[in-house]
Amino acid sequence: MPIHTYRELKPTPEAEALYRRWLAKLNDEFTRQQSPERRSEIVRDELYQIYFGRPHGGHIKAVLNSELAMYSLSESFDPRNITLEPEYYGDVDPEQYAIRKPLIWFWQMFDRSPLGLNHWLGFRFRCMLGRHIFRHLGKHVKIFHNVEFTYGYNLTIEDSCTIHKNVLLDDRGEIILHEGTSVSDYANVYSHTHDINNQSNITNKVTELGPRARITYHATVLAGANIGEDAMLGAMGLATKPVPQETVSVGIPAKAKIRKAASQLAAETL
Repeated sequence: MPIHTYRELKPTPEAEALYRRWLAKLNDEFTRQQSPERRSEIVRDELYQIYFGRPHGGHIKAVLNSELAMYSLSESFDPRNITLEPEYYGDVDPEQYAIRKPLIWFWQMFDRSPLGLNHWLGFRFRCMLGRHIFRHLGKHVKIFHNVEFTYGYNLTIEDSCTIHKNVLLDDRGEIILHEGTSVSDYANVYSHTHDINNQSNITNKVTELGPRARITYHATVLAGANIGEDAMLGAMGLATKPVPQETVSVGIPAKAKIRKAASQLAAETL
């Protein structure tokens, strides 16, 4: 079968220069500004421009009842005026989450804006934010739109990982994506479990994928069900226990089918 590599695409030189200036400006501001208050103001002002196409003009006086919906939208660009689900969890670290919350809101609102489907810009925007949100983000990482995570500060993504659209990375415990790992569309990876009798009784577990693991379409990895090196979890598969390295696991619950090691396959082709 033919090997089809990804094409290298770029916007026009003028647009690329503009995008890079914007990302560099944001990265510089988030590096210098560590307080939740200042980061919230930056995000508010940027979202106002993205959605309304004009600078934020200061505090709005909600005078006309006929425009209350518009006023509500304007106020919701400010991360201080919204709440996110992870803030309600009992195991959240309030201080660590507070400095990340404005950036998480920025990530989510960017993806829902007209800019969110611009892949060239989106890949770079998310990686720029990810380096301020995650425990670690490596080089050559590609993250598509509508990827969600819980806290961010418990998430490690090593070099050359790819996370496709609509993936959930529940890093309440901790998630580590080792080098070269790929997570396909609509997959879910968890790092916490609920007691079967008492839902508020939570157990957090570290969940590790890879190196070079593949979690394919609509698959689910439960907390602690690590996916081994060069292993694959098949489409719609449910990993309830660790998947051994160099295997393919399929089904609900997923069961491993041994495959030859990459080194053995390479030797056979010589």
